[in-house]
Amino acid sequence: MLTGYDHLLFLFGVIFFLTKFQDIVKFITAFTLGHCLTLVFATVFHIKADYYFIDAVIALTVCYKAFDNLDGFKKYIGVPPPSLLGAVFLFGFIHGFGLSTRLQQLPLGQEGLVLRILSFNLGVELGQITALAGMWLFLATWRKSASFHRFSKVANAVLMLAGMLLFLMQLHSYQHSRFKDEFPMNTEEHYELHQNMDAKRDPGAEESAK
Repeated sequence: MLTGYDHLLFLFGVIFFLTKFQDIVKFITAFTLGHCLTLVFATVFHIKADYYFIDAVIALTVCYKAFDNLDGFKKYIGVPPPSLLGAVFLFGFIHGFGLSTRLQQLPLGQEGLVLRILSFNLGVELGQITALAGMWLFLATWRKSASFHRFSKVANAVLMLAGMLLFLMQLHSYQHSRFKDEFPMNTEEHYELHQNMDAKRDPGAEESAK
């Protein structure tokens, strides 16, 4: 969980403007319920997808929350924002599917599968609580400063940029996993492929590389 940057960034966006503890509990409960359901269901029934593709979609949820925090629906689209609680619950399904794709990479076996899934989920929840506690303390302290109002838009713009960068990174990895012949994962072949692509875009680059 602590290395799941996309997951943590989304949670950071969700609680960014929440000041009441009951609101934080409400939204995080909706998110947790969503990702727990998909994590268990998808793993038990062996529903799989390319994890790079799922992670790319998860990165878009980070962009969505940052856009929502910037009041983008009213400012740029001219419509009221969709229900935040519903969106967080729905995105919980997507994040849970991402966790399931990672879990299914492990040699789980069938014996005691549900118990293993629940144990994994417990670890995820403990990591999530730890991360949320740190975020809440940081935001609660920052809100007392005048800089919070001055830089809250900047912070969410950076959050959106981070989501876009993660999206592009995951799409890049998806190309390598989905089209292995055209985009090999071998390090030397990977480097050579990109070098050839650069040379095609700039014929002088190949000569300078030599």
